[in-house]
Amino acid sequence: MHLDITGIRAQYPAFSDDSVWLDAPAGTQMPQSVIDAISGAYQAGIGNLHGAFPASARSDAIVADARQAVADLVGGEPDGVVFGPNMTTLTYRFAATLAKTWRPGDEIVLSTIDHDANLRPWAQAAEAAGVRVRYAELEVPSGELPADQYRHLVGPRTRLVAVTAASNILGTMPDLPRIADIAHAAGALLFVDGVHATPHMPVDVVALGADFWATSAYKWNAPHVGAIVAAPALLAALDPDKLLPSPDEGPERFETGTLPLADLAGVRAAVDYLAGLDPRATGTRRERLLASMAAVQAYEQAELEHLLAGLAALPAVRRIGSPARSTATVYFTVDGHTPGEVAQYLATRKINVWYGHSYCWEATGALGIRDQGSAVRVGVYHYNDRSDIDRLLAALGELN
Repeated sequence: MHLDITGIRAQYPAFSDDSVWLDAPAGTQMPQSVIDAISGAYQAGIGNLHGAFPASARSDAIVADARQAVADLVGGEPDGVVFGPNMTTLTYRFAATLAKTWRPGDEIVLSTIDHDANLRPWAQAAEAAGVRVRYAELEVPSGELPADQYRHLVGPRTRLVAVTAASNILGTMPDLPRIADIAHAAGALLFVDGVHATPHMPVDVVALGADFWATSAYKWNAPHVGAIVAAPALLAALDPDKLLPSPDEGPERFETGTLPLADLAGVRAAVDYLAGLDPRATGTRRERLLASMAAVQAYEQAELEHLLAGLAALPAVRRIGSPARSTATVYFTVDGHTPGEVAQYLATRKINVWYGHSYCWEATGALGIRDQGSAVRVGVYHYNDRSDIDRLLAALGELN
């Protein structure tokens, strides 16, 4: 673990108010370099794309740089990076596009562990196309998603398997390569919700077997921009609805309207920031990202162990789920208090956490907590230090 946590935290203007930021699964703070990149784009002057004047050329360069940055982050190709306002909007876009190729009698496989953004768009598109939906079930109470069940769910008529790389409430990390092998053996495509996984691990979409990888930049220190990454040849085979004057090739075919150009400058800056987290890392940006994100994962896992041990020592705290492999994300309840009451109490101690179902509608239903206000969610991010966790544990200890 080669992270200078003190130096990392010094880069965040938002940390000046002494708050504890344990709400990263809902969105991260921005380092100064990302803020400067966004404001710098505006200060330099930007125009719309593909014009004849310098400000337009700057915008073209911003978009190209952002595509390359996201490709480096996840191991894709820049011509396979599609931008949009958020992951949910993009998933609806791709669901409508892929559903054009589905026929009655076809099937898709979803999972009950997923965020609703990787379930409802597909289920609604399937219903409109007369396609059967089958579900991989979350295991209760462990919070695991056993991969072997896909052997019984995926068949010759399966066209798509959609699954998360990490649960945004439980942290559960399913066995993606195993699921990918089963899907691909049947000729199905694998759409992976990588929103919660991307900030916490080195990502190689090819090794993981993802045909599509979705990510949200605001979960890794950038502005509110979504991206879906796929092989350029796969994108070229799809037929999205678009305006007639819009480009007929490349990722731009999938991007409706004008992109948030200054925010994309922030996307590139955020990837550069992540690549520099491990000061020992050398080589290309992709190589430095792999090293830095491996260091991030090791650091966060160590802090997760400390957090779990501390929570286990509090008799009133009940952890939801106990996955064997997870991000540093913990979901829990506190006896005698609703999740909302716990979050509000922690807010008075300047400790930021989230609570509720966090859009994991099917998972919280399966776990039997959706109608009880769901649970409190704490997410450890690489900018959190031991004092953040200890402040949380102390506050929870004082609650009862």
